[in-house]
Amino acid sequence: MSAFLIRRLIQSLAVIAIMSFLVYALIGLMPGDPIDIMIASDPKLTPDDAARLRALYGLDLPIGERYWNWLTAALGGDLGFSRTHSRPVLQVMGPHLERTLLLMGISFVLSAAIAIPLGVWAAARPYSLHDYAINLFSFAGRSAPPFWLALILIFVFAVWLGWFPAGGLETIGKGGFWDRLQYLVLPVLSLTLLNVAGFTRFVRAETMAVMRQDFIRTARAKGVSERGVLTGHALRNAMIPIVTIIALDFGTLFSGALITETVFAYPGMGKMIYDSILANDFNLALVGLLFATFVTLAANIGADVAYAVLDPRIALT
Repeated sequence: MSAFLIRRLIQSLAVIAIMSFLVYALIGLMPGDPIDIMIASDPKLTPDDAARLRALYGLDLPIGERYWNWLTAALGGDLGFSRTHSRPVLQVMGPHLERTLLLMGISFVLSAAIAIPLGVWAAARPYSLHDYAINLFSFAGRSAPPFWLALILIFVFAVWLGWFPAGGLETIGKGGFWDRLQYLVLPVLSLTLLNVAGFTRFVRAETMAVMRQDFIRTARAKGVSERGVLTGHALRNAMIPIVTIIALDFGTLFSGALITETVFAYPGMGKMIYDSILANDFNLALVGLLFATFVTLAANIGADVAYAVLDPRIALT
């Protein structure tokens, strides 16, 4: 186990190093830079002033040399300053990360808690009325565009019924736990509906495939109850490919749901990365994207470990 984890850690560090260069190069090759924005906002700046500023910030250097300077500073713990916020990158990213962790964490847990029993229930009664109803719900949920679903929820629950606020983080001058909870209801509901629809289809399909295996018939022949067959035998084996899907989606836990956060004006990681790219805030965009890459890789390692827990025949060698 330890050798496997060390090997995967080394591979993940290599991937992060490659991704850091690719992301830095792509951001650096974008048209315009922070100095161009400064020139546009201050007509008194002359071309000589712009040249001196680019030399001061190292923007006149080749992309490879600029990346090396950033990398050596990052390895020393200096991730740079956010140009738009005039603060260190980690200070800016911290609150956005907490908000996304709360939003995506709640929706992720709710999605798994609803989708797994729903998918198993549909697989236990294939081609029944319940199965058709669950399939219809899953198809509709996967077909609905995220922005359209978010707007429908706003219209119904915020505009028509007036139960919840349409968007934002908290009421200005009020705040508090219950106030923030009201602002979380609609974005959490939107993300949960989308995730439940996708997860339920995978759980149903994999559980039905496992239910056709010989060891399921053997368990039934030994007198194991139908609930025991489903939970103790079928679901455990069906969870192996489902864990892969969950691990791939886990990266969105920290990169955020850009469309949902934008529609509900929720200041999370996804919106932060998007806004920083538009504003040419190189340091903030780069660190945000690399952090999302790191979390995705960590989730994949966790999925490999979960394989061995779910199926003892899988050896981490």
